[in-house]
Amino acid sequence: MVGPIRPQFVLFGSSIVQFSFSHQGWGAILTDLYACKADILLRGYAGWNSRCALQVLDEVFPKDAAVQPSLVIVYFGGNDSMEPHPSGLGAHVPLPEYVENMRKIAIHLKSLSQKTRIIFLTAPPVNEAQMAEVFGNDLGRSNESCRKYSDACVQLCQELGVKVIDLWKALQQRDDWLTACFTDGIHLSCEGSEIVIKEILKVIKEADWEPNLLWRSLPTEFPEISPCIFVDPEGSTAIKVSEMDFAWQTQWQ
Repeated sequence: MVGPIRPQFVLFGSSIVQFSFSHQGWGAILTDLYACKADILLRGYAGWNSRCALQVLDEVFPKDAAVQPSLVIVYFGGNDSMEPHPSGLGAHVPLPEYVENMRKIAIHLKSLSQKTRIIFLTAPPVNEAQMAEVFGNDLGRSNESCRKYSDACVQLCQELGVKVIDLWKALQQRDDWLTACFTDGIHLSCEGSEIVIKEILKVIKEADWEPNLLWRSLPTEFPEISPCIFVDPEGSTAIKVSEMDFAWQTQWQ
């Protein structure tokens, strides 16, 4: 382990998480914004459902860890929502079981520490036509099934007092969401990820968490060592690199 110890943000989920560093993804944006402030840890596993997540929950989030995460962002549901395959294989998890699995994940994460904060992401919509073109017609995934699992996740989070982002609704607020938000009908394009990161930052900004986890509120590591640039001839005015807001970051303030 390298030091000093920073706040840890863990991204835990299936392919929406694993691929969040691709295509200018929301995980990459989060990492950029929290540079020198927090460590973003990726625990994304393409193809997984909530049943898979439960099998490794204690290993990924051990209760006796010396350092517990400050924030965990969880996404499962899209694969769970797939239609059951006649063979019994596949990623489908019945809706009642999915809800109970997510409940167990939330309860476990809450038990890690009093300072561990949680955000659940619901199943986003899908572009069924694009999905069929890329993967074929037998994937067993539909926008309506995603809605059902998304609604169930929202209801569960409201019951448990867990922050939740309804991606099924959020992405569809954009008029051209069908053509703009996906790379293959399922996974997020840069435009889709922009919606996700805006929703995440909104939740963090509005939450009454102590300490505040918004990127502008967290201290920058080693600010006293950061060199000064843009120094005037007399040396009376200078700006430290660590104090600068770069153009690509200001859009997220």
